[in-house]
Amino acid sequence: MGVDSHANGTLNLALQLLAPRQPAVALGFHGALAAAVLASSQKSLTRAGVVHAALLGIALYTSFGAQGWLLGVIFLVVGSRLTKLRYAQKLAEGIAQSRGGARGPENVWGAGGAAALCAALHLFPALPPAQPALELAFVCAVCSKLSDTCGSEIGKAYGRSTYLITTLSPVPRGTEGAVSLEGTFAGIMGSAALAAIAAGLGVIPFEQLPFAIFAAFLATTAESVIGAALQNEMRLSNEAVNFLMTLIGAVLGIGGWYALYAV
Repeated sequence: MGVDSHANGTLNLALQLLAPRQPAVALGFHGALAAAVLASSQKSLTRAGVVHAALLGIALYTSFGAQGWLLGVIFLVVGSRLTKLRYAQKLAEGIAQSRGGARGPENVWGAGGAAALCAALHLFPALPPAQPALELAFVCAVCSKLSDTCGSEIGKAYGRSTYLITTLSPVPRGTEGAVSLEGTFAGIMGSAALAAIAAGLGVIPFEQLPFAIFAAFLATTAESVIGAALQNEMRLSNEAVNFLMTLIGAVLGIGGWYALYAV
């Protein structure tokens, strides 16, 4: 009994140290993490990208706790791995991400800016939207981005036929606004997997999982339409389009929560 009590006490202490809204713990943890990544040879992030990813991680950790931070790490790591899938082939076709797939600050905030906005708003529980709505919005935002990365990178690597979403006319792989069967399926599976992890970690309840997947599908579809119809005309960068897509996912999450629970 004494051993069990000691173990429970240790576990409770660890959970307190990993509790949300502990900026000092988060800052120290991410400082060590940034140093470790800088010393590594993985090259998933540029040096500046490591610093900005650490700042994003601090925001997620402070607002959503260790569970939200872990979800953000999974989303960034899986996205980086997918970028390097068949990289030589994509490089030869001129559709590979620059810098050998290493992400810089613009990539970090294009992918995670909406999540950071959810985290910032989550710090003010007296203001709308409700905190549970922001938690669903955060999950919808990261699921949208991972779905987009799965769709684009799998589509560029394995897509047999790609079509422009606005006209359904055949286009080369890597064309802005292009979709493929392989990429679309991979995107749905990617968002489903990340939403399931979010529910398993307790960031959202399991009953919200289908909505997160659906919101990600709608957001990535909107991103394809923006890419096909507006990106070149309005001179939008890929990072700006990514931010708009994840913001759409987050807004859908907030709207979905209020539709589910506040009506």
